[in-house]
Amino acid sequence: MNLQSTIPWKKEERSLARGHGNSDDPFAQLQRRMNSVFEDFFGRSSSDLWGDATVEFLPRVDVTETGKEVRITAELPGLDEKDVEVTVTSNMLTIKGEKKVEKEEEEGDYYYSERRYGHFERTIALPQGIDTDNAEAKFKKGVLKVTIPKKPEAQSSRRKIELTES
Repeated sequence: MNLQSTIPWKKEERSLARGHGNSDDPFAQLQRRMNSVFEDFFGRSSSDLWGDATVEFLPRVDVTETGKEVRITAELPGLDEKDVEVTVTSNMLTIKGEKKVEKEEEEGDYYYSERRYGHFERTIALPQGIDTDNAEAKFKKGVLKVTIPKKPEAQSSRRKIELTES
């Protein structure tokens, strides 16, 4: 048996391994079977299920920590302040929301209407020693900024140590 024939991602076989064309490649057959299972189970193509709709309702989040505070920034385009809920406990920050998109077009005999709704929830683990009582949240133009200060005893008292030759 030729070892090269078992490698599914050889350059000349990439399109076959991805499920295109007619191939006897076992990996391509497995991929086609898995796609078929998902399409049968969900009643639609797996690309519809895992494509843009999933990503649309999962906001991007940046977390930065300084010596004095923790900052969380979440991109929530198309949402209003009333659609977002932010809660904080001693070690977890949760951002919940609901996105509603309605699109309607009417022109002559043509009428098009589309509605999409989706709920999202992101939970972020926070470091020990934060001051949840003084947490602040600001929402402007689809961007949520949460700032949580650290308690004085948790703030870093960083000091540079000079190196000397022995």
